Amino acid sequence: MELFESLKQKISGLNKTIVLPEGEDTRIIGAASRLASEKLLQPVLLGDIDKIKAIANEKGVDLTGVKLADPAKAPADEKKKMLDALVERRKGKNTPEQAAKMLEDPNYWGTMMVYLGEADGMVSGAIHPTGDTIRPALQIIKTKPGVKRISGYFVLLKGEERLLFADCAINIDLDAAGMAEVAVESAESAKKFDIDPKVAMLSFSTKGSAKGDQVTKVQEATKLAQEQAPDVPIDGELQFDAAVVPEVAASKAPGSKVAGHANVFVFPELEAGNISYKIAQRLGGYEAIGPLVQGMNAPVSDLSRGCNEEDVYKVSIVTAAQSI
Repeated sequence: MELFESLKQKISGLNKTIVLPEGEDTRIIGAASRLASEKLLQPVLLGDIDKIKAIANEKGVDLTGVKLADPAKAPADEKKKMLDALVERRKGKNTPEQAAKMLEDPNYWGTMMVYLGEADGMVSGAIHPTGDTIRPALQIIKTKPGVKRISGYFVLLKGEERLLFADCAINIDLDAAGMAEVAVESAESAKKFDIDPKVAMLSFSTKGSAKGDQVTKVQEATKLAQEQAPDVPIDGELQFDAAVVPEVAASKAPGSKVAGHANVFVFPELEAGNISYKIAQRLGGYEAIGPLVQGMNAPVSDLSRGCNEEDVYKVSIVTAAQSI
């Protein structure tokens, strides 16, 4: 079954709520309208309600079923509830005055909605840089128990093929423990997209064909990941051709349960991951969904500022599915 049809079935009838802090953006408004009209989830647009309605009217977009909320004009008791909860969550790191200022940022307001259970997930980043989306999530929602860092991944689609690339968005350079954690989290994320994970720990070396600290790091990361997730096929260090081409795998990594058949790719640092997913997207003809964030207590997704309405629509569906 096509991925998004599968995800739609998973969230159908669950009435998941997704908050979109950039509610005055035309792309966000259009996507929210589609999501509501298809009854896939409850979208909540944050922003100036009159402005949102004016933009929708100008573009001929139906807002039936879309919830609109303006944090700046929220009732006093709602603002106090948000403020008190944020001050408590920050545990003395911010004064009430600082917290009130933070809540003027729609990303903080939306994140607090997720934290308080008023939304199941948040989708932002169409007009904000990654840091503005992720920072509130790290400060408020925080990472899952046992997870030390979040990471960003993309799901790549072409026909029936589904691949996962990580980390392509957040951690500039990972040590062995960090790379191992990303590998284990990526395997779990893959399962949510009906990908049976076969995880390749990527390098410019395959099974000791090259030497150096960068190779050693991936070898150590592979061992740690295998220990942490013994039931998941994880292998490395592997060059990309050994990871995906059976004939190359037979020569370079004979006997591997992953080489030649990998579908989850863990990169040793951000530069390689980010460049690689864009090459796959722009030259390889893959559709790239993301960046999606893993390792959080609740799903927060970071859009690309170059996204279109279709991207917002699909990432919102994915985010709702992640909350199950």
